[in-house]
Amino acid sequence: MTFLHYLKFSLFHFVGLFVLLALLAGGAYISLGLLAVVLFYVLGDGFLGDDLSTPTFNYPAILTVQLWLALPLLVAIVFVAVWQVSPGDAFGFGAWLSTLTGYDLNAAAQASHWGHNLSAIVLTGLMVGTVGTIPAHELTHRTRDKASLAIGRWLLAFSFDTSFSVEHVYGHHRYVATTADPATAPRGRNVYYHILVSTLKGNISAWRIERKRLQRRQLPCLSIHNAVLRGYAMSLVLLVAAYVVGGLIGMAFFVACALWGKALLEVVNYMEHYGIVRHPDSRVQPHHSWNTNRRISSWSLFNLTRHSHHHAKAVLPYHKLEPMQEAPMMISGYLSTLMIALIPPLWHRLMKPRLQDWDERYATEEEKQLVLATNKGLSPTGSRVLKV
Repeated sequence: MTFLHYLKFSLFHFVGLFVLLALLAGGAYISLGLLAVVLFYVLGDGFLGDDLSTPTFNYPAILTVQLWLALPLLVAIVFVAVWQVSPGDAFGFGAWLSTLTGYDLNAAAQASHWGHNLSAIVLTGLMVGTVGTIPAHELTHRTRDKASLAIGRWLLAFSFDTSFSVEHVYGHHRYVATTADPATAPRGRNVYYHILVSTLKGNISAWRIERKRLQRRQLPCLSIHNAVLRGYAMSLVLLVAAYVVGGLIGMAFFVACALWGKALLEVVNYMEHYGIVRHPDSRVQPHHSWNTNRRISSWSLFNLTRHSHHHAKAVLPYHKLEPMQEAPMMISGYLSTLMIALIPPLWHRLMKPRLQDWDERYATEEEKQLVLATNKGLSPTGSRVLKV
């Protein structure tokens, strides 16, 4: 059983390798691969219940290596995805692998019509958001581990979001569930508006945090010392690499995947914190974020699901997070909840009773006053009323 607790977090890598094979196979296999991944998460979370185990890991280095392996896996996935939509055969990759396998990869790539290429964007962007952002979230919290921090930032570069390593750690965790936090969506906000406003305000917040850090150290803001600027340069390197592999088509494809991956992060922020309030002077508690313990999401997303404990004790590594059954719960697992969030009327309908329950069971007196102030201007459906 101890071995299985280590192995369960490798489910993440098996999903990534499956996607890699689907992209290599090309054509209809890409669309079928996307469908399979969606069904795996939705049905798995729906029927396999919760993971409430809290094992003790005597060899945490193994778990760190599992996180580090996300970088070569994501590099392989994105390279193959860009290669398969490009008009040529970069570095003779297709010919070489076709010789080894006996499967004509170049013919399969050329046979992929626009619908399968659209599936490739959705699937690759999903991997940028999971294989990239989720382990990066864990790694960039390890600010004293330079190797983990560097790997985490390179993973974030695939979604043009290295600023996350600054704003999330030093901004979001300080201001979560308050109006000062760009990632916390107030009640009634539309998810698509949140993607835009959280992205813009998150980058502004990251810049301000980094500027203050450099001022304290008496270092110039517009210099190599600026982690935000270095992060933009890292994403630029990947953009150039996509051009080398696939020309303008490959570069445009990579941009689409990166932006989709970034959008997924903001949707996750939206559903992790939607509608929850906290007085700025109060301590962050488990009830200040939505939680879920669904088994497949927990195993394949490095316990990102145990978000309530993560915010209560952000210094803990993912394998020490507890299920927090007393915390407010999401609608379902991560991908299921994400898909619902993308349909605003359904989202608001399902979240309204959950927010009412949060108000009654979890909110302090100060928070109830904040809720009353927040609820002014909302219609009965939970959408914000525009006043003219």
